[in-house]
Amino acid sequence: MQASYSIAQLTALDFSPPEIIELAARTGYDQAGVRLLPVAPGAVAYPLMDDARMLRETLARMNDTGVKVFDLELIRLDAQFDLQRYLPFFEVGAQLGAKAVLVAGDDPEQGRLVEHYARLCDAMQPFGLSADLEFMPWTAVNDLASALHIVEQADRANGGILVDALHFDRSDSRFEDLQRIPAQWLHYAQICDGPAMRPDTHEGLIQAARCGRLLPGEGDIDLARIWRSLAAAVPVSVEIPNDRRVAQVGVEAWAREALAAAKAIIEPL
Repeated sequence: MQASYSIAQLTALDFSPPEIIELAARTGYDQAGVRLLPVAPGAVAYPLMDDARMLRETLARMNDTGVKVFDLELIRLDAQFDLQRYLPFFEVGAQLGAKAVLVAGDDPEQGRLVEHYARLCDAMQPFGLSADLEFMPWTAVNDLASALHIVEQADRANGGILVDALHFDRSDSRFEDLQRIPAQWLHYAQICDGPAMRPDTHEGLIQAARCGRLLPGEGDIDLARIWRSLAAAVPVSVEIPNDRRVAQVGVEAWAREALAAAKAIIEPL
């Protein structure tokens, strides 16, 4: 399978956007992801909307290296969702030439969540961005079946579903549902591995997802079956944070290992 590879921001969270572009170039990635908004209040993010100097530097590094920005993180759809606050986010995304935006669903009222997701898709369309809904077992969109329902109900041309291998496995989502995802909804997918023993609390799941993922092939997730089940040769986001091992080998060596391990799974398919 021929694929392009992007280094996810979470794999090198402490690297600013210009730094992650250079890291991607040094370690063999085609593209990079950038986190413009935090996953939680006070968490690490790089709001280029408010930092014109860093935005210029990022664009310069992209021009120098040929590495592109593929995806942006992240937009949360909750009960208080305010579309207007994200307009600068979309504008910066367009300047970066980004293609996809990671969207998390945190609203337990499904009808309102579908409505907000559809409005988000409409607002992002003029900027050339897709709204890729990521299902995570600790959110209101806790499995693939739920994500399929929301994107289907919204029925927008730039709607999409982001399949993260760890969340697919931890949410007990079905391989049959992977095969139901239309090719036009698959803008990218995230690869990593994890052990067979799963955390049994939301806190444990979050900790493992953000700090303790394994390289593809090291764990027990059936990554080859996941990728065979996808309906398209999707771009691959390599999202493999592991605080302990990065501290041992360094970010650059870890990024190289992660890319090699991802290719070893995907390219023989």
